[in-house]
Amino acid sequence: MKPTLLILAAGMASRYGSMKQIDGFGPNEETIIDYSIYDAIKAGFGKVVFIIKEEFVENFKAIFDSKLKGKIETDYVFQNFDLQQYGLDLEIERAKPWGTGHAILAARHAIKEPFCVINADDFYGLDSFQKMVSFLTEEVTGSNYSMIGYEIAKTLSDFGSVSRGVCKVSHDGYLEEIIERTKVLRDGEAVVYEEDDKQYPLALDTRVSMNFWGFTPEVFKLAEELFKDFAITHQEDPKSEFFIPIIVETLLNSEKADFKVVPTDSKWFGVTYKEDKPVVKASIDALISEGVYPANLWG
Repeated sequence: MKPTLLILAAGMASRYGSMKQIDGFGPNEETIIDYSIYDAIKAGFGKVVFIIKEEFVENFKAIFDSKLKGKIETDYVFQNFDLQQYGLDLEIERAKPWGTGHAILAARHAIKEPFCVINADDFYGLDSFQKMVSFLTEEVTGSNYSMIGYEIAKTLSDFGSVSRGVCKVSHDGYLEEIIERTKVLRDGEAVVYEEDDKQYPLALDTRVSMNFWGFTPEVFKLAEELFKDFAITHQEDPKSEFFIPIIVETLLNSEKADFKVVPTDSKWFGVTYKEDKPVVKASIDALISEGVYPANLWG
């Protein structure tokens, strides 16, 4: 059974809702999400599931169904505010749903096979998808999950500091802890993080999480129980968010699952600052010139 790619796309809905794709980076206005799906198909994923807002499903289908038809099975699931589906008789007024951990619950009825979850607007690189497919087909179990670990120096912006989940990795390659560093930046050829107005060095090959996780469907049951407790506890805090690392931390601390940190040499691309866009476009152009991607991705 081929694994499934689960894409966190609910946060992109407002831009899709205007019937415009997110920013184009390829020569034919291909988006970052197009390149992720292209890489996933090439790596051996059998299905892609989009997590979106229900009101934008027709917009998404119009954009993706035709280009993906015959290439990969496609499905859409909806992240919403309904707590009754989890047996909670609560109505909590919020501006947006509860974050990435809550989002993956939307797929609990749509996914029956090992899967990975990624952000819709991050460029991860083919090597990462290939390594995740290998893990999900050969190693994954309900107590052995994974995370693609990027070298921190290959995830930074040239135009300002970024937040990164810095990983503490055991000698045998398993995740021990993720420490959120909110101001990571380049300092010449070095990488540092700032804390309390001081700078501390980070090795260039320090592994960081870019929200690329490998699971089995068994994770949904735990995630649902954790989310219900979270929603009740934080019902008076309309900005609280239930993130995937909360699930990961709980699994690690309870020793219910381990997370293999699968290293990749891929360069991560993302648009943190507006000045990043031409850099990302140039990077994709270079990959096309090297023959990694065709000039017309879906042509």
